[in-house]
Amino acid sequence: MKPFSRSTKRGVRPSPTFYVVVLSMFLWALIFSLHCSTSLQSGDALKPPAFFWFRFGRQDPCAGRYVYMYDLPPRFNADLARDCRRLSASTDMCRHVANDGFGPPITGGGDGGSLPERGAYDTDQFMLGMIFHARMRQYECLTADPTVAAAVYVPFYAGFDAAMNQDNSDLTVRDALPQDMADWLVRRPEWRAMGGRDHFMLVGRCTWDFLRGPDGGWGNALMTYPAIRNMTVLSVEASPWHGNDFAVPFPSHFHPSSDAEVIAWQDRMRRLERRRLWCFAGYSRPSSKRTVRAQIMEQCGRSSRCAMLGEVAATPGNYSPGHAMRLLESAEFCLQPRGDGFTRKSTFDAILAGCIPVFFHPVSAYLQYMWHLPRDYRSYSVFIPRDDLVGRNLSIEEVLRKIPPEKVARMREEVIRLIPTVMYRDPAAKGMQFRDAFDVAIERVIDRVAKRRRAVAEGREYHDSVDGDYSWKYDLLEDGQKDIGPHEFDPYVAT
Repeated sequence: MKPFSRSTKRGVRPSPTFYVVVLSMFLWALIFSLHCSTSLQSGDALKPPAFFWFRFGRQDPCAGRYVYMYDLPPRFNADLARDCRRLSASTDMCRHVANDGFGPPITGGGDGGSLPERGAYDTDQFMLGMIFHARMRQYECLTADPTVAAAVYVPFYAGFDAAMNQDNSDLTVRDALPQDMADWLVRRPEWRAMGGRDHFMLVGRCTWDFLRGPDGGWGNALMTYPAIRNMTVLSVEASPWHGNDFAVPFPSHFHPSSDAEVIAWQDRMRRLERRRLWCFAGYSRPSSKRTVRAQIMEQCGRSSRCAMLGEVAATPGNYSPGHAMRLLESAEFCLQPRGDGFTRKSTFDAILAGCIPVFFHPVSAYLQYMWHLPRDYRSYSVFIPRDDLVGRNLSIEEVLRKIPPEKVARMREEVIRLIPTVMYRDPAAKGMQFRDAFDVAIERVIDRVAKRRRAVAEGREYHDSVDGDYSWKYDLLEDGQKDIGPHEFDPYVAT
């Protein structure tokens, strides 16, 4: 019988089938509503659960990509951000905490118009914890159900805590919040499901700030705790001798909100006239003349084809993101010696500027950002061994001049192709097709967790965290490879 087959003098009366259909739809809507009513932070972008897609015969676009995010007590993140004045004794870091860690907007393209008209910010290199958290709140496959999650995210602003306490001589104070975080996690049922092996966090600083031993030294002990050792830890600089930490790019100054903005920026970098052969965006340091940095500055100072940061600022010492970007955009090659650690934020500023990076140590990039940069480092960069420069007085300019123009053009095009992969887009952007640094990191974290899950399901132990002298070699293995052997970087990665 058709639902509206019977009539009365008052009109059409629905059949019982109609009421069954309406009731069914109401119940499914109620279930979905209850499912999504969780303690997650407001504004989180939750996807319908897997049974919703199965019920309506559609393929789940988030299958295998769901992430569950803890709603941590505010002492682990929001309170740290609010206490931003403690992040630095000499710099107002509260301005950089603004806009979910992007910092204050840069209008008009910055100094010299070297940045985009839209989406440019004065972003501090250590704000990535906030930036990542803001992006995760808008992640298209965030779920309220930890049982369907491919991975579990812990939004602990570990880098903020480390910065606030790094000068405290009391190790108990330095370790207080990291230990609190570890204790909080191990009490959670989500943690106990896999002992934390499906969990990940981003610490927002270099790994070395979280590896202090029991006898003292720099930083806190967060990454030495057994609970944290089970997790996947993302940092802006990882250790080549530890197996559970992975490097992700430093944040640069462009955070686009559309594919069109990315394409326009890439096209602009292709069209630029690069009047200089090489440049260095950095400062001198009171150290021996026999360092890579000192050699770079000495050789650049003698060359008419090189420029340094002081030459592009109207007032010496007053360097803005626009000044640095204008310098990087003016050169074919951008030199990247070690910073405070092995790595530098300037590497990613250079890539954003379409400038070919020049490295002097493999741990500055090649053994760091293996998720985001090509394994064939020669396709996008130049490697000059440190000893050739410092010990043998090698001419940097001579090395760069010998690279054929057609090869330079190929390398620059590869660098420009990499731009979306090393930037962090606006969290509110919708429908973008380009995969940014966040997308790449999440995909690789989920892949790592999936291998661990398969091992558990098959009743075997899966070893993917190898510490020691050759830990970095295991990170270079392709799927299916198990054995490591001699490598060209062996001489540079001695412990």
